[in-house]
Amino acid sequence: MGTMTPTGHRGPTGQAGPPAPRARLVSGQLALVLMSSFGALTSFYLLLSVTPLYAVSAGAGSAEAGLVTGVFMLATVLAEFASPRLMKRYGHRAVFAVGALLLGGPALALLGPRSLLMIAAVSLVRGFGFGLNTVATGALVATALPRERRGEGLGLAGVVACVPAIVALPSGVWLADNTSYAVVIAITAAAALAPLAAVPWLPGAADRQDTAPDAGTGQAAGLLASLRSGGQLRPSLVFAATTVSAGVVTAFLPLAAGVSGGVAALGLFAQAVTSTVSRWLAGRHGDRHGHAGLLVPGLLAAAAGMTMLIWVATPAAVIAGMCLFGTGFGISQNATFALMIDRMPASGYGTASALWNLAYDAGFGTGPAVFGLFVMHTGYPPAFALTGMLMLVALVPAWRERSAWAGVPDDARGRSARH
Repeated sequence: MGTMTPTGHRGPTGQAGPPAPRARLVSGQLALVLMSSFGALTSFYLLLSVTPLYAVSAGAGSAEAGLVTGVFMLATVLAEFASPRLMKRYGHRAVFAVGALLLGGPALALLGPRSLLMIAAVSLVRGFGFGLNTVATGALVATALPRERRGEGLGLAGVVACVPAIVALPSGVWLADNTSYAVVIAITAAAALAPLAAVPWLPGAADRQDTAPDAGTGQAAGLLASLRSGGQLRPSLVFAATTVSAGVVTAFLPLAAGVSGGVAALGLFAQAVTSTVSRWLAGRHGDRHGHAGLLVPGLLAAAAGMTMLIWVATPAAVIAGMCLFGTGFGISQNATFALMIDRMPASGYGTASALWNLAYDAGFGTGPAVFGLFVMHTGYPPAFALTGMLMLVALVPAWRERSAWAGVPDDARGRSARH
């Protein structure tokens, strides 16, 4: 009998046959997962900027209005810690469904009498639902993808996730100004609850497209045990370093002295577009050549883009810096998640997704808080430069990943890149 090769097959004569067809990327299950994710993210972004406005309309001050968003994000992080255990016990689909219910259902309570306590309580419950939903979605996407095209599929998921951020975030504010809060609330609830109809057809553990063994073996480790593993910790640290800076530019670029509102908006838009494109391209490259080698260039690009903001009063430098930062950020998003998923058995996809999302939220929240302390004493250009330089600390774990990859034999490297 002939034996299969990674690129084709050999017949009885030993001659190579035609290359084996590539696995289909977008299956029906993946399409359902992506549409469900689109609904949840639309629900999240529609109310993200509207909820503080709604709190102010209920008599809250600026501090209390900001607290509403803080409560939401705190609950999101708590849910991310709890989600791996919940998914291990109840499955990805069940956790996704509960997350959708908690994200959409409580929003309808905002249609009742307004009070800060009620708005904060709704934000708390919705934040927990969003955390469950986000982590479960990451695990569902990984389950629905063929291993040899996982990086490209994760990039595609990133493209889908970017659309609600671009469209729903400003649309929520526009709808609140031009229609009513009730319209925004109703759409928010519907967007979160609509994906529940697809839950029975979302992928389960037995629905994986590939039959190749996972890079990880045996039972998946828990969240804290996985953090003690270098294979999970190193990508998490690299990603957290880039999300710290993402939080900084999102919060402070519009506030920086010398930056007009138009330039800040264009810079943030350029960052969103370039990160989305580079995330997809990084996935395609990583599937063919391995994801570990992308960590160093992604980190260097992001750090260089952040450092360019020392010329924050020059519009061209701001736009170019945000394009460069977005490119590095997108590369890091894809490469880190792909590595973390590849190193887990299927039962650990939820844990890897939770770790990645925790790195995202921890960095995104910590960056602005620390940056705000520095900028009071240094001004914006030195603070931006310091942020870029501090990112380079993550070159240590990124280089270790690169060195480990370089030491893999060529034949094993080929199998790892494909699988």
